[in-house]
Amino acid sequence: MNASDLHSYQPKDGHGLKHDPFNAIIGPRPIGWISSRDANGHVNLAPYSFFNAFSYVPPIIGFSSTSRKDSIHNIESTREFVWNLVTRDLATHMNATAAHVAPEVDEFTIAGLTAVPSTLVDVPRVGEARVAFECKVTQILQLEGADGHKSNSWITFGEVVAVHIDKTLIVDGVYQTALAGPILRAGRRGDYFHIKQENMFEMNRPD
Repeated sequence: MNASDLHSYQPKDGHGLKHDPFNAIIGPRPIGWISSRDANGHVNLAPYSFFNAFSYVPPIIGFSSTSRKDSIHNIESTREFVWNLVTRDLATHMNATAAHVAPEVDEFTIAGLTAVPSTLVDVPRVGEARVAFECKVTQILQLEGADGHKSNSWITFGEVVAVHIDKTLIVDGVYQTALAGPILRAGRRGDYFHIKQENMFEMNRPD
């Protein structure tokens, strides 16, 4: 591909497009639907579009917040959180929990969701979610640029200490990703993708 065929830019100078393509290119991305509790017992539930898994042993997941939101304050205090799987049937509920509200406001109530007690952490999971991970914090890091300057972003890593899976999603001992119907974040402010079985394919690894 020739240079004339490429839209090239340096992020520090701006992208020159209608929307920043960065988070659309890194996509679709799993959604970090994170429930937490502050030191006073107030519960928070919020979605994060920068989320993924980072380790098998121990199982570690992480999400990044682009400012010091309630989830970060809560998790710093209690060192616990729960990740809840967002599926197509829960999309509007998840979207409702993205509202900017006071820390004492319960997003479970706003979104019409059921807060179910966890087994190993003192943070509720979403009862309607077909999968949930109970997590204990391993690290909370403030990100920084190549020049060493601190970013207004924090990434939280947590070890998964308990897993809850809807049994109907397990077929012949194998968890069926597409059967759950997860949705994933795309670019712009409101674009999503829906995983379906007909869009999946398989390849054998070379080794």
